[in-house]
Amino acid sequence: MAAPETKLSRKELHRRHRETLSREELISLRRREALDMLWRVGRFLILFGLCFIILYPLIYMVSCAFRAQEDMHDPTVMWIPRHLTLSILQQTWSAMDYDKTFVRTIFLNIGCSFVQVAVCALTGYGFARFRFRFRGLLFGVVILQILVPTQIISIVQYMEFRYCLGLQPLMERISQTLGSAFNLIGSPLTMYLPAMMGNGIRAGLMIYIFRQFFKGMPQELEDAAYLDGCGPFRTFWQVMVPNASSSFLTVFLFSVVWYWNDYYVSSTFFTQNSTMALMLKNLNTQLSLVLFNSATVEVSPREQILWMEAGCLLAVFPLLLMYIFLQKHFTEGIERSGLAG
Repeated sequence: MAAPETKLSRKELHRRHRETLSREELISLRRREALDMLWRVGRFLILFGLCFIILYPLIYMVSCAFRAQEDMHDPTVMWIPRHLTLSILQQTWSAMDYDKTFVRTIFLNIGCSFVQVAVCALTGYGFARFRFRFRGLLFGVVILQILVPTQIISIVQYMEFRYCLGLQPLMERISQTLGSAFNLIGSPLTMYLPAMMGNGIRAGLMIYIFRQFFKGMPQELEDAAYLDGCGPFRTFWQVMVPNASSSFLTVFLFSVVWYWNDYYVSSTFFTQNSTMALMLKNLNTQLSLVLFNSATVEVSPREQILWMEAGCLLAVFPLLLMYIFLQKHFTEGIERSGLAG
């Protein structure tokens, strides 16, 4: 009876394979192994550096948000606090009026994002699938939306919303109340109207993303829909939108993040701390008013870091939570929309 064959280990198989190679093949193999090892080390260093750059602020933010004030004056405390406390978070929550600020931000953020994504998707579909007069010129305007900074048109937009194209002074002559109704500064319409017109925050980039995505979809889908009697809008709604769900989610997440973090446009049109970004921008003043009942009180810069990092943690936490649950769909949308090479 023949003895059973012993299963060789991978290392042993590799050794035996090397013994069968000629001198030139062995040198080539060693060169490839050295290059492979060098790439692994380089890849590790790149990833480690990126993780350090990205994760360091988050780790430091969490560490400061849960440490006591005396830990900031203790040179031995680097990452792990000696005195864990929730008082800093509670004080920052109260100073930011977090409940109301969060609701107002969601109302502006999610609402404008939905409106902007719908308008930009329809506009991008039009540029991708239809030929019309001045198509190239209008798409050039879209590209200008990407290239021209928001600061260039902010004064003009402010004058439009303040005087409502000249109607506000006219209505003010009729009635003071009627005139104030035509003054849109401080109203959510200053954010919703640009989103409805395809001129919201980073709207040009969103139109471009949708144009590229719809341009890459097969023409046969639309031809089949037209043969079934669908018009352009019905084809877009019932055929193109379901096939572009991942891109819709990607652009929506981009829009949410840009609206959430925006403070320049918001500070131009809002006179109060109506959004999370504006509240975070003026957090020092709010903390002085809430904690010390005075806006002129000087607080140690070391201690200010605690409240500022706690405010940053409260502001960024909803976005991190959203990304954790939608990470898979977000990555798929990035790959399909052509943003990644």
